[in-house]
Amino acid sequence: MPSFVRLAALIVAVMTAASACVNVQTMKEAMVTAPASDSYYQFQKVVYQNSGGLPDDRAYFLRVLRNIGAHVTATEGNVEIRLVSFSGGVKAFQQAKSDPELAKAIDAVREKKVRLLLCRNTMRAMNLTIDDVYGVSEADIVPSGVAELARLQGLGFVYIHP
Repeated sequence: MPSFVRLAALIVAVMTAASACVNVQTMKEAMVTAPASDSYYQFQKVVYQNSGGLPDDRAYFLRVLRNIGAHVTATEGNVEIRLVSFSGGVKAFQQAKSDPELAKAIDAVREKKVRLLLCRNTMRAMNLTIDDVYGVSEADIVPSGVAELARLQGLGFVYIHP
């Protein structure tokens, strides 16, 4: 009798697993074939990390800003985005003081209501003040970039590090 019970339990487990696989496959197909519409993306809260990108922090930063712009466009603005910059990522804001292309890219994402945050620890380590970085106010400075990433994730923001 115990063998029969084990066999029945095994059959139930296999059937349950098979059913779950079919449901997952059906969900994947629905996600891939779902038509784009005004309500395709639900409201999103996202935090992007910008800690620089070797060998060229400037080029990396411009790509991040383009990604963010595309994200806002894809969601039709149905998104709250924060960009947290620390380490090499702060250099781009310093370079933007004398680089019109960087300054324009920063301004473009700000116009899309993206909040740009810089790490106070990095600014201190680099001996930078608000006057040394482009487009930043005291309200844009957070005590720690990495701690801010964790704080925002705790508040429900999805983390992206392009």
